[in-house]
Amino acid sequence: MKALIIIDVQNDFMPGGALAVNEGDEIVPIINDLQQRFDLVIATQDWHPENHASFAKNHAGKKEFEVIDLEGKEQVLWPVHCVQNTVGAAFHTDLHTAKIEAIFRKGTDPKIDSYSGFYDNAHQKSTGLAGYLREKEIDELYFCGLAADFCVFYSILDALQEGFSTYLVEDATRPIDPEKFSEAKKTILKKGGGILQSSTLLN
Repeated sequence: MKALIIIDVQNDFMPGGALAVNEGDEIVPIINDLQQRFDLVIATQDWHPENHASFAKNHAGKKEFEVIDLEGKEQVLWPVHCVQNTVGAAFHTDLHTAKIEAIFRKGTDPKIDSYSGFYDNAHQKSTGLAGYLREKEIDELYFCGLAADFCVFYSILDALQEGFSTYLVEDATRPIDPEKFSEAKKTILKKGGGILQSSTLLN
């Protein structure tokens, strides 16, 4: 059984948002089309409290995109984004949500960031996504959403670690840093994941 995993298609990651991903809005129609080809569609949401440790404003004298040590992990300091129950945290208004069976929220612990839809960045707490997929007898996962080089990439790494057959739908995602994304794609292939275009699934 196959599942489509839609990562963080939220307003704050769209052009004009607090942490905008270039051309992020262009993937929404592709993701809407893809949903029709899957029996199970799952979505994740970044869902931060205002006092989240990944926000630069919560560290005196630190700037956005500076890298610090946080609980022993390297942490990029982000602009305030996807704060719980704000418009920025909501899904893009054009995203079709009728087929989304479950939403897994991440980044809720103020002390640690959570790029992956499966675990926080220290792998201390699970979102329950892997167990949910196994209960549904899913063995193939197809990832799309934002941002390609962060939350999509780390979700794919965890999916592979959990033993799922895992694919990136490349044209249904966009990166913050294209160079970083290029390296991420090499890592995905090296670890046994696949990369394909939406046309492979839609045709």
